Amino acid sequence: MHGGNDLESISVTVRRAAPQDATRVRALRLEMLTDAPLAFVERIDEAVARPHGQFRARFTDQSTGTASAQFLAEADGRLVGHAGGMTVGQAPEVSLLYAVYITPEWRGRGLLRRLVAAVGDWSRQAGRPRLELEVVTSNRRAIEAYQRIGFVDTGRRAPHPTIPVLTELVMTRPA
Repeated sequence: MHGGNDLESISVTVRRAAPQDATRVRALRLEMLTDAPLAFVERIDEAVARPHGQFRARFTDQSTGTASAQFLAEADGRLVGHAGGMTVGQAPEVSLLYAVYITPEWRGRGLLRRLVAAVGDWSRQAGRPRLELEVVTSNRRAIEAYQRIGFVDTGRRAPHPTIPVLTELVMTRPA
């Protein structure tokens, strides 16, 4: 692990995930689910139980095309961030931003903006000029971070997909 000052000198690359990233992305996924269990649809026990081959196949399907994509932030050979985008069937002009995660020591360093920009570029190239996301209403830190990069509350609310007592708000911005 690097100290705070060391992080300043490390360059970060943001790029679309490729099939050969599957093993490293799965490790980051387990970190995501451990660090922020309410932020994601999948639970850690489900992710651990899924065979790696199944994860790799699903991941590989998302590494090309315009229906879905995953983007990675890599620093000093380590994955430190992730953001995904996917089509929303009933809204052909929208890409849903999902599975956004930045490892704790890299938060507050501009990676969210860079990851969302990568998803936005992909979305626009696919003909979808808007991004939407869902975030738990009690997650003020995330809501404020998304507001800082241009997302606004749509006023729409949705039940959390796996924890019905939680409510998510829907935010949007141009891709």
